[in-house]
Formats: sequence, C-alpha cells, structure tokens
Amino acid sequence: MNRTELKKLLEEVSQGKIEIDTALAALEDFSFKDLGYAKIDNQREIRTGYPEIIFCSGKSIEQVKGIIAYMNKRDSNVIATRATDEMYREIKQFIPGIVYHPEARIMSITKKEIPKPESYISVITAGTSDLPVAEEAAVTAELLGNRIERVYDAGVAGIHRLVDNIGVIRDSRVVIVIAGMEGALASIVGGLINKPIIAVPTSIGYGANFGGISALLAMLTSCSAGVSVVNIDNGFGAGFNASLINNL
Repeated sequence: MNRTELKKLLEEVSQGKIEIDTALAALEDFSFKDLGYAKIDNQREIRTGYPEIIFCSGKSIEQVKGIIAYMNKRDSNVIATRATDEMYREIKQFIPGIVYHPEARIMSITKKEIPKPESYISVITAGTSDLPVAEEAAVTAELLGNRIERVYDAGVAGIHRLVDNIGVIRDSRVVIVIAGMEGALASIVGGLINKPIIAVPTSIGYGANFGGISALLAMLTSCSAGVSVVNIDNGFGAGFNASLINNL
C-alpha cells in the first residue's frame, strides 16, 4: 500500500464507506509481511518512494518465487537483482508477466509506470567486459523511472571514444562511470564535466587487479572532485543512487 492508497482508505473509513474491521484487515500487513524465510517491508515505498527490491543471490528459487508472488499480488512493481536464467525460467511458469533482463541479471514486473523526469542519466563503461555491471545500473535506473544514455567501451586506452560522446555526457544530470583494471576513467570524466559522478569499480582485470581492489582504491583516491564511489560490481547501488539524484 502506497501513500495515496493509505490516504484513500482513511478517507473512506472517516466517510463511513468502509467498516473499521475491513480497514483493519487491509492494514494487517501494513508494516511488513512475514513469510517465514523473509520479512517484506511493505512501508518501503511510502518512506522512500521505491518498493523493496529483491536481492536474489543466496536465495533459493522457491524463496524468490514466494517473495515475488506476494509483491505481485499487492500490485507492486517488482525488481529482483542478481537473478539467474534458471531462476527466471522456473518463476515465469507461475508468474507469466515477469520480464528478464539477461545482461543485467534483473527480473522485473511493472504494474505502475513511474513518471520520467526530463533530465537523464549517462552510464559509461571503460570496456565491453564491464557491460554486466553497467546494464545492472542502467536497467535499475530505467525501472525506477529514468531515461538512460549508454556510452559503452570508452576507456582511457582510446580516449577519443570518450571525447566523441562528451556532449551527451555533459548534458546528463548525473553520470555513472564503470571501470575495472586501474579504474582511471572516473577521474578523467570528473575532470571534464560539472555533474555528480558515481564511480563503480568492477572485478575485471589481470591478477594485480585483485578482483577489483585496484580500481576501487584508484576511484576512492581520485583527484577529481565530485566523484563518489560504490562497492565493487555494485551496479544496482549506482543506478539507485543516480535515480535519487536525477529525481531531486
């Protein structure tokens, strides 16, 4: 139940259109729903404007299916991150309206369209190998009601590829920069534009990359002002934060 639905319910009670017992039944799971293996936060959308988002990694297919089925029944938009193709194929048999975004590893159900602001978010990758993290960020932000401009494979090894898209990048409200290896791209972009940058280090790289640690440390110690950093491979976190900024 979102803020509008709650207000309508209270108005109908005050006008005598709904019995108090009926209203109490509707509010039975108002705070959260305990499924035994998960407690779904039903007030998340009222507090933050966004519904609870499901992190699928580590959960069984039956657990994910149960959470999605409950949220779907409540007429909520559903976003489930780090979902596998096997998980999707199993769940779509029971929830036909679900959509899978394979490169982003996200399952979604859109019940209510979210109005999009005129401004947009740019998502930039250093290389093609960073695409899974980039698509997680881009698809997350799109599902939260944002326009996305993708600028992929524009790393520092061929800086002309970045410069060729600088007009699109500069017109963004916020920019997500995704890079592995030495993670230098975020600092370069930070020196070229006057917009907030969310840097995402990826685990892509050779041995001394240490699974993304080298890119993470480079981004954290960037000399470019306006660069903030999320965790390694955390495309979802970057997309969510960019959406908050874009909708301010």
